[in-house]
Amino acid sequence: MDMNDKSPEYRKGYEEGYAAALEKAGVFFAKDSGCTSNVKVYGLQDSIRRAKFPMSVDTNRPTSELTSGIRALAQSNQGEGHDQWLTGVIVQFDLTFSNKAWVEAERYHFLDFISSQSTMHRITRFDLNKGYNEYVDDAIVEIMKRKVTEYNLLLDNDASEEEKKRKYLEILYSNPAGFRITAGMTTNYRQLKTIYFQRRTHRLPEWREFCRWIETLPYSELITGKKAEETEE
Repeated sequence: MDMNDKSPEYRKGYEEGYAAALEKAGVFFAKDSGCTSNVKVYGLQDSIRRAKFPMSVDTNRPTSELTSGIRALAQSNQGEGHDQWLTGVIVQFDLTFSNKAWVEAERYHFLDFISSQSTMHRITRFDLNKGYNEYVDDAIVEIMKRKVTEYNLLLDNDASEEEKKRKYLEILYSNPAGFRITAGMTTNYRQLKTIYFQRRTHRLPEWREFCRWIETLPYSELITGKKAEETEE
């Protein structure tokens, strides 16, 4: 079906109906933010049901109703193990971070990369006027643009492989920490809980923005411990 041929009203109705059908199947769409996009949450209802297994004899009887007891397990202190069921709530999204923030993100074992943009392969192809965050000095951006121009001239002038290799490495190693790239990520609510409590007041604005995005996820109070009205403030 080519949705471009349909009216805006039709497309809106279709998208709302599609989202409702997915939610019924246990898939939730979530809000984008300045650093996240294409967000989907899976497995929430099934994980709630499975969280009731320890107190069940017949595993066909537990429901996906979020009870106070299951909520208390999710909101228990980190490290106690009672929030294990949050591991089953899967979140997939695209994340745009600076090089500086990506280095810190890699410490989280269950924040997995699906695939990402590559400076190794495409550093000379990016639009450098748009690639850096606001904290990168304009003079540094101009240096990077000059180095890319010099590299492209080497290609045009049939320079030696050694000259091209050296100039390319200059570009890679000179690229500042404020360069932003996007990666497809998959993680779970339990890992996001760890990130939230470690990074919500972090010095890097990207982490604070990321934690505000966590607060918009379905049933985010399971992660943050906040009530819905507290999250909205």
